[in-house]
Amino acid sequence: MTRVWKWNRPVTVREVLEDLQRERSIAYTTVMTVLDNLHQKGWVRREAEGRAYRYEAVSTRAAYAAALMNDAWSQSDNPAAALVAFFGMMSDEQRQALRDAVRIVQGPETTDTGADTGAENPGSAQDGGGR
Repeated sequence: MTRVWKWNRPVTVREVLEDLQRERSIAYTTVMTVLDNLHQKGWVRREAEGRAYRYEAVSTRAAYAAALMNDAWSQSDNPAAALVAFFGMMSDEQRQALRDAVRIVQGPETTDTGADTGAENPGSAQDGGGR
C-alpha cells in the first residue's frame, strides 16, 4: 500500500516490483499476490490494461490510519481509558496536531459571533444558567 499511496496513481505489479527490488530481492508473484489480496479486501481497485491490471488506492493513507484507530478504539471495553492511554503516548507535536484537528472538526468558535459560550459562567451552557 505504501507504494500505491506514494505514487497516488494507478500502478502495475511490474512498477511496484521494480521499485521494491531497489531495496530487496522479491518475486513478481509475491507482489502480484499482495496486490490481489489488497483488492479482495477492498483497499485497492483494479482495471485491466492488456494482460495486466493497474491498481489504485480506494482511500487515502490518512483515511486508512483513521479506520485503524477507530477500529482499535471501538474494540476497547473502556474507550475513555483507551483514549487517555493513547494521548499519554503522544509527543507534544502529536498532541498539538490533535488539538488542531479538534478545532477543524468543531468549526469556527461561537465567540466570533458574540454568542455566549459560557466561558464566564461555565455552568451556563450545560444547565441553562437559570435562563
